[in-house]
Amino acid sequence: MARTEYYDDPAAPEPNSLVVAASAVVADGEGRVLLQRRRDSGLWALPGGGMEMTDSLPGTAVREVKEETGLDVEITGLVGTYTDPRHVIAYADGEVRRQFNVCFTARVVGGRLAISEESTELRFVAPGEMEELPMHHTQRLRIRHFLERREHPFIG
Repeated sequence: MARTEYYDDPAAPEPNSLVVAASAVVADGEGRVLLQRRRDSGLWALPGGGMEMTDSLPGTAVREVKEETGLDVEITGLVGTYTDPRHVIAYADGEVRRQFNVCFTARVVGGRLAISEESTELRFVAPGEMEELPMHHTQRLRIRHFLERREHPFIG
């Protein structure tokens, strides 16, 4: 299903749902970050998605990484909370979401990298290569906060 992301856009539709979601920065031993090219928008993003009633928030990140990349991960830390009301995501089915995302750090403990129905490409990307990729700036913000090795998680 197609989606359009808006940020601080007066033409954005009004949100009609609030979704609690989790994402994960999964880095390899060379400092590259796992990204997926989303099928619904064509943009590169961290793996992540909405929390289900049977999930914990860290469990959501673990489940979403597995579903979207084939990799098993364990949570190792917290990048931050991202709740900016200016970020709105509109889906083709009429849902207009104001997302509430908690971004974790994680490390690979198993599995095998595999493209899912939600992505068209997966790869570990070096920080210097990320500027070349089409990516929503809210994803870049999370990655930047991770790369800054902040003493405290971002709260926003």
